[in-house]
Amino acid sequence: MEVNLWRDAEASGSPEPDFTGCNWTLETLETTHALGRQLLSRIPSDAILLLSGPLGAGKTSLVQGIAEGLGLPDPITSPTFALAQHYPHGRPRLVHLDLYRLEVAAAADELFLQEEEEARATGALLAVEWPERLSLKLPEAWQLKLSHNGDGRQAELIPPSIG
Repeated sequence: MEVNLWRDAEASGSPEPDFTGCNWTLETLETTHALGRQLLSRIPSDAILLLSGPLGAGKTSLVQGIAEGLGLPDPITSPTFALAQHYPHGRPRLVHLDLYRLEVAAAADELFLQEEEEARATGALLAVEWPERLSLKLPEAWQLKLSHNGDGRQAELIPPSIG
């Protein structure tokens, strides 16, 4: 059974998704995966999605849900040591970037810009863990802020700030 974490836009009288108050309590791994799957219908397929939050907040779990929604057969693990993982078999493709180990902003910026260029060239969704390592301003990016909330997690989606 699919977990629906979204308010029904049609019930509000608007055909567009309602991004006001996009906050969720993610009580289980399954609800975190469900949010990842459902984000695909709410953000552009070639979006930059910045995933911030402390260790263990669910960033990689959310990307696993996104991968499920893309129909990826590959197991999704944190690219902490590889820094980037490319999944070319999804629709769209997925690029998963983890900047945790890059403590120097210039190094994080350089890697991000390389991966962004490739993601844009292939129409891939770019999911970035630890975007706080970047010194770049990314007003076109979607942000998902994850935090611990008791035994579960809290998630807040922030749309791009460009008009």
